[in-house]
Amino acid sequence: MRRLPLMIVPACVLIAASADAQQFLDGTAARFPTQTDYSNQLSFCDVDNDGDLDIAFADGQGYSSAGAALRAKIYINDGDGHFTDESTARIPTIGWFRGVEFGDVDRDGDQDMILANDFYRTPVLLINDGNGFFDYDFSRLPSQRLSSARGQFADVDDDGDLDIAFCHSGTSSRFGSNGAPVLYLNDGSGFFTDATAELTPNAVIRDQQDCHFFDADGDLDLDLHIGSRSTFNGGSQLWLNDGSGSFTRLLSGLPTDGSCYSYDTGDVNGDGDLDLLGANSGSSNRELLLLNDGTGTVWTDISSQISPNPTSDDNDTKFIDFDMDGDLDFVVAALFSSQDRFYRNNGRAFFTQATNMMSSINDASLDIGFADVDGDGRPDLVTAQGEGGNFQNRLYMNTGPIDDIDPDVRRTSVVVPVGDELGPFVVRTGVFDQYTSDRGFYPRSIELVYTVDGGREVAMEMDWSGNSVWRGEIPAVDPCSLVTYFVRAEDRAGNVGVGVTVDFETAGTCGSIADLNGDGLVNGADVGLLLAQWGGPGTADFNGSGTVNGADLGIMLVEWTG
Repeated sequence: MRRLPLMIVPACVLIAASADAQQFLDGTAARFPTQTDYSNQLSFCDVDNDGDLDIAFADGQGYSSAGAALRAKIYINDGDGHFTDESTARIPTIGWFRGVEFGDVDRDGDQDMILANDFYRTPVLLINDGNGFFDYDFSRLPSQRLSSARGQFADVDDDGDLDIAFCHSGTSSRFGSNGAPVLYLNDGSGFFTDATAELTPNAVIRDQQDCHFFDADGDLDLDLHIGSRSTFNGGSQLWLNDGSGSFTRLLSGLPTDGSCYSYDTGDVNGDGDLDLLGANSGSSNRELLLLNDGTGTVWTDISSQISPNPTSDDNDTKFIDFDMDGDLDFVVAALFSSQDRFYRNNGRAFFTQATNMMSSINDASLDIGFADVDGDGRPDLVTAQGEGGNFQNRLYMNTGPIDDIDPDVRRTSVVVPVGDELGPFVVRTGVFDQYTSDRGFYPRSIELVYTVDGGREVAMEMDWSGNSVWRGEIPAVDPCSLVTYFVRAEDRAGNVGVGVTVDFETAGTCGSIADLNGDGLVNGADVGLLLAQWGGPGTADFNGSGTVNGADLGIMLVEWTG
């Protein structure tokens, strides 16, 4: 990833907002369907496997009380960034949906959909048929009613399949006061069981508006953050994963927040760990920016480094390097405003508002997302509209600099054997690019590339494990083999990032004279060969006495591996 030298920025630059030419131009009328339904959240995904990114919207009528049930929206991309509403044909159910995310729960190579349902309703898991048409099988999730603002996928127990966490605020709505988040574990085929007991302690969290997986402590497993609008019991909470899917709440080190609607994660100061940005979460409904010390246990409030940071009713934020200078800027989805707010990073996590960055339109943005929808190498902007205005979701085309920065393959795990010491071997990696979402970025490919004993290079697609983490397995190899591997990531602009190269040697008594059959092990097969030579000369005459006898058998037993 390109790194630019840090610049000394005059203090006056940190105070005054800078005026910029419009970079994000409204393309809604020409590219988006006309719609008037209440949308709460959006997610990008190539649902029909044609190589471009489609968009889903979680639609659900009503703010504090349920209105009409609505069908979630699917907008299908023609490859050029023009979208058609195909929701009725593709989505078989309606509800009061607040969140939508995608993940391959049944490991068949296509992306399935989870819909978080509000007003004490059952969440909905929809299975993709491979062409972007979804089936509803109510038996896949526990029959539990939730008041949920978000559902998120992550492989929390590192078994190779995607599990699900939901916000749950209680028996009334997402603003309720008697609920606790829930965790469902996947059996590998897309059927889930309740494992909420793995959240320790499983205490009530009021008014849950957001749940978010990310690697808080740098160990390449997915930790869980719950965003709350209430200060009860400490407000929003961070739960650290032990790697096996058992979570423990961080009881100190996370500043108390309030009025939270969502959180996003990104490395704002280039130190290699993920920081937290909370929409509406700071004092007097300001943005809250928390700097991670790298351990995920100490978080420093640096919200004063956002200028200006007004009291405002904001619902979402996303990180994006909109000027492509190598650091993460961010954008705020502002409710009832003529423009969403853009903030430019000076490279050291001091953020100054950049004005006039987008077309001026009065609407009520509840969610915001970035992705390159037309394939020109620039992440475009999409907003979900609800609560007020005409409810027209909007698309803004990015006319700024093309993304020419390689994805950052930041961490790759030490290889972990599954089963015996000869493999297969699990490798996990964290990969980041120039924008963020609840799943990370949308790559063209993430590959695990390996060789055995300097042989032919093998590349295999890694599976997405949750926000910015991918997982792959190197198959079992022979004893005494030298395995070399690295991760290669390509983004949708064609930039390629390569991680560090790692090598290791598999188990075995490499080069032992007692390994008569050369399989890297000294075991019963070698005893059989020794006994066949007993009493005469042969390769089993380890001590050079001229006769294979008990002394040679003793040498073999010393070398024994079984």
